[in-house]
Amino acid sequence: MIDIILANAAQFTRFEELGLSPTALDLGFFQLKWYSLAYLAGILIGYWYLIKLIAQPGAPMARRHADDMIFYATLGIIIGGRLGYVLFYQPGILENPVDIIKVWNGGMSLHGGVIGVVLAIWYISRKEKLSFLRICDYIACVVPFGLFFGRLANFVNGELWGRATDVPWAIIFPMGGEVARHPSQLYEAGLEGIVYFLITSLLFWKTDARYHPGKLVGTGLLVYGLSRFTVEFFRQPDQGLENLSWGLTMGQTLTVPMLLLGIYLVLTSKSRRVRVEPVAGDKTIA
Repeated sequence: MIDIILANAAQFTRFEELGLSPTALDLGFFQLKWYSLAYLAGILIGYWYLIKLIAQPGAPMARRHADDMIFYATLGIIIGGRLGYVLFYQPGILENPVDIIKVWNGGMSLHGGVIGVVLAIWYISRKEKLSFLRICDYIACVVPFGLFFGRLANFVNGELWGRATDVPWAIIFPMGGEVARHPSQLYEAGLEGIVYFLITSLLFWKTDARYHPGKLVGTGLLVYGLSRFTVEFFRQPDQGLENLSWGLTMGQTLTVPMLLLGIYLVLTSKSRRVRVEPVAGDKTIA
């Protein structure tokens, strides 16, 4: 298969032909990366959408809580994402601890970022005496923005490319050798970003899912988990983590607990349905 793809490499699109660059702005003394802009866009648009969500009757938090949440969640994404990448994918970085803080060199784990955000939500809910699970439901609805822009940034950076293939839309990435590969970053952007957003938005705005604590975050875990598990068949795993002893890649392995938790939260959400008193406003939702 690889030999055939190598022999026909000329018929596939080369990444360089797309005219993309990891740098959005280069002033010589200062460079602004698309990766940084992706994080900013995901956080700012996510915050804007969160404000729209909590403006609806029965919200589990007020605007001031959302303001605090965005700060702590950002810390959780950056710190958790980086530590997750080091521990799950590149433990060798621990040999030189200084390299852990070199986020600009790339290397962030979605799974680690999720853990960081969950800890941030736990802290805020405990501090303000709010419902942890209901806040998770609302945060789950804004997550797709970060996932979408993050995967687009991965594509622009020419990183995290897919496995070798001969599909017509295959791309030869600079760091992937003379092999045409799946643009798996775009697959993830579509599934983890667009599809995830459409499903959770439909549940939030068209059903009473937000009054069943755990249903939205459970659905989010299922959509992301199934998307990531599937895309791993097309995405090139990190070296040494392709097929672990149990037959799954590291990405798929880390997704299994998310899927199990998602199933549990969705199936038990109806039993947690209670009369919802809003944190802000005067409307009660039965």
